[in-house]
Amino acid sequence: MIRLRNDEKGATAVEYGIMVALIAVAIIIAVSTLGGTLSGLFENVEGKIPGAPAAPAAGTGTGG
Repeated sequence: MIRLRNDEKGATAVEYGIMVALIAVAIIIAVSTLGGTLSGLFENVEGKIPGAPAAPAAGTGTGG
C-alpha cells in the first residue's frame, strides 16, 4: 500500500503532457499571429529590392 502511494510516475507523466500541450498551443498562437505580419514584412522588403522579380499572386501556380 505504501509503495503504491509513493509511486508518482503517472502523475509526472500527466504533468509533462499538460506542459507539452500548453507549449504547443502557445506556438500555434504565436505562429498564427505573427505569420501574416512576417509575410507582409517580407513582401515589403522584396518590393524595395531593385530588380527583384514580382511575386506571383496567391493560387496562380503552374499546377505541376
